[in-house]
Amino acid sequence: MDVLSSQVFPRYITIAVDIATRIVRGEYREGQKIFGRSTLAGRYNVSPETIRRALTLLQDMGIVHVSPGVGVVVRSQKAAEAFLAECGHRQVLREMQERLHRLLRERDRINAEIEKLMNELLDYTFKMAGNLQRIEEVRILPTSPLVGKSLAEAEFRARTGSTVLAIYRRGEEILSPQASTVLQAGDILIVLAPPEQREQLYSLVGGPNSHQGGTEE
Repeated sequence: MDVLSSQVFPRYITIAVDIATRIVRGEYREGQKIFGRSTLAGRYNVSPETIRRALTLLQDMGIVHVSPGVGVVVRSQKAAEAFLAECGHRQVLREMQERLHRLLRERDRINAEIEKLMNELLDYTFKMAGNLQRIEEVRILPTSPLVGKSLAEAEFRARTGSTVLAIYRRGEEILSPQASTVLQAGDILIVLAPPEQREQLYSLVGGPNSHQGGTEE
């Protein structure tokens, strides 16, 4: 078929479209008698009933005239053009509807994944809250071995088990500092620290005098 796929419309409609297309192209001229039903059935490899429905559709549209004993005669090329235009519009609408349905199904799938991920995030948050970690404030003293080193170079997390949430530096707040952030004397680190590793934390930043106080999360 040149205009519409048989997967879009019923077979008899695609046959009618093919015949109309041939009329528009001039393969079948107005007043010309085209093949009979049995010949058309063999040509399209369908039952005579399917051909009957296709010809009835074309006759209702004023494209052909079907007379018993005479056969199928082409009546109007313009009617064939109008029929093809209408079928084209229907195809566009159907394709838009199918695309919309696919997008709606995809949206539902994404919403389900989002809901699942949110539930997993909540579960993880509650589990983390149960770890009894504390938010600590520690000041880096001038004598601290951390001065002049980045968080990555100091292996801060590996050595203390703590996560640096923010750094206060001369009135400036650095949130979620990168591993490349270089530490300076006087920096106040806001860290999430396991209670059992507090001593390692204070020792690394410069001793117990570096402790500014902590609050439970």
